Amino acid sequence: MAHPTGKYADFEGLREQAVALRREGLSRRQIRDRLHVDNNDILNRLLQGEPAPDWTRRPNAKDDLRARARELRLQGWTYDQIQVELGCSKSSISLWVRDLPKPERRTPSEQARLAGRMRWEHELAVRDEQRRRTKEAAAREIGPLSDRDLFLAGVALYWAEGAKDKPYDRRENVLFVNSDPGVIKLYLAWLDLLGVEPERLRYRVMIHMTADVEGAKRYWADLVGVDVSVFQKTTIKKHNPATVRKNVGATYRGCLVIRVSQGADLYRRIEGWWTGMVSGITTPPSSGKV
Repeated sequence: MAHPTGKYADFEGLREQAVALRREGLSRRQIRDRLHVDNNDILNRLLQGEPAPDWTRRPNAKDDLRARARELRLQGWTYDQIQVELGCSKSSISLWVRDLPKPERRTPSEQARLAGRMRWEHELAVRDEQRRRTKEAAAREIGPLSDRDLFLAGVALYWAEGAKDKPYDRRENVLFVNSDPGVIKLYLAWLDLLGVEPERLRYRVMIHMTADVEGAKRYWADLVGVDVSVFQKTTIKKHNPATVRKNVGATYRGCLVIRVSQGADLYRRIEGWWTGMVSGITTPPSSGKV
């Protein structure tokens, strides 16, 4: 593969060899040494238009900014708008997006609408970040739950969400229905704390007729750690044409119904615990202390 020293007489033939080596994944240095090309200008000409292999590219801290700048440019953003959004220089933006088509010129009213939309999207992003930080900080305030913490949380949870006995309808059953996986996990942990044997639990899915019934059953079975075959007959909710359902999509899995068999005595204790919690309130409701 050598060539006449300093001559580069057969440039096209040399270029074919350089391109072939580049496409095999060789670096510039490897190609230079293989072909004995010591002149960088000549080497640049030989490799013109041939991208470097991925393994030779060094990670760049601005790669994410570059990708975002190109994305915004394709959406029709100007250099000024991209600069405000990403906080980088126009010269960098120009280098990153110069191969992309220029956005169409907009009328002043269109520019104003676009600017307003961008401001609103930025505001929404700021709010989302504030929500995330607040939630994460609040979660850290809780820490591990003691048995008493879990006990009281479970009593309150059941009294808010579980079935309750009525003077006109005596049903001392421990029956709990919810669609929130976290709520279900806490409730089951509470039952375990109370010493309720897993064999006493009965599971059933309650779901809309247009949903993925079998998929929902598998999801809930995996969550509670049982085989789907132990589930009782699914309760199907029929569609009402007069209503517009919002609980749709892949994340809709209906509700899980959990019943504790032979639960009359447990129900009476739950009601008693709740009464005791209410009676035990000593702090005035207006104190505002946590």
